Amino acid sequence: EKGYETGEHAPGLKLGGCSAYKAAHHIIKTHAKVWHSYNNTWRREQRGMVGISLTSGWGEPVDPHSQTDRDAAERYIQFHLGWFANPIYRGDYPEVMKNYVGKKSAQQGLGTSRLPTFTVQEKTYIKGTSDFLGIGHFTTRYVLQKNFPFLQVSSYHTDSDLAELVDPNWPAPGPKWLYSVPWGFRRLLNFIKTQYGNPLIYVTENGVSETVQCSQLCDEWRIQYLKGYINEILKALNDGVNVKGYTAWSLLDKFEWNKGFSERFGLYHIDFTNKNKPRYPKASVDYYKKIISANGFPNPREVMS
Repeated sequence: EKGYETGEHAPGLKLGGCSAYKAAHHIIKTHAKVWHSYNNTWRREQRGMVGISLTSGWGEPVDPHSQTDRDAAERYIQFHLGWFANPIYRGDYPEVMKNYVGKKSAQQGLGTSRLPTFTVQEKTYIKGTSDFLGIGHFTTRYVLQKNFPFLQVSSYHTDSDLAELVDPNWPAPGPKWLYSVPWGFRRLLNFIKTQYGNPLIYVTENGVSETVQCSQLCDEWRIQYLKGYINEILKALNDGVNVKGYTAWSLLDKFEWNKGFSERFGLYHIDFTNKNKPRYPKASVDYYKKIISANGFPNPREVMS
């Protein structure tokens, strides 16, 4: 969507409400081909696994007692995670995506939906092509219904007829989009368990950036973020969600999409002005080391010994 619709990311194309769906369609089919290639040629000898890593926020209804808001929150998840996960785990795009994009396409006078379709053979070929699900997760939104006026210019953002809100009380230590809402992660993980048959999950990305450089390397907000989110993963494990591993995002400050080096997710601060790019541990390094060594939240007395 950012590469083919808004043009924010490479290849920087602004191609209306069709090309993001086309690009995703090709990604899903290509993923399935790679999975089958590995499965048929190398799996018996190597006994490895092939999965896919998908990034998704969680959508919470503004009013949980409102069916309209609950439906909007469901669409939020299906237009983000379900867009890719549903074909891989259930054989086709989410019904709500097909309905909404199809309806908007018809309103525009298009003969076919802007959301491509899989053939019967493709659905069978794609379904089940994941030995594990990688999940990148950073934040949550409140969601409610929003009817966009009929637009001749279509957009992935307007196809789902919803608006996203945030709670001003949520901590927002980094960029404007990244609010710390740990409880959303547990709900997302439970959604995956329910929707996709409790797949094996590896958390491939979870972390928070800072936009203001902390000269003392005292990233207390990152420690609180990691603590909150890892705690919710532990709750999800107790719920029976099959989470096998966790990866913090990220080890080092690095080049971050179209933000370059200005957005810093690293546990280690990098001095990009120095040609040798020296690395300095932030306070979160010591905290995360203790979590790793204890494989969970450590007992303080054990750490001292």
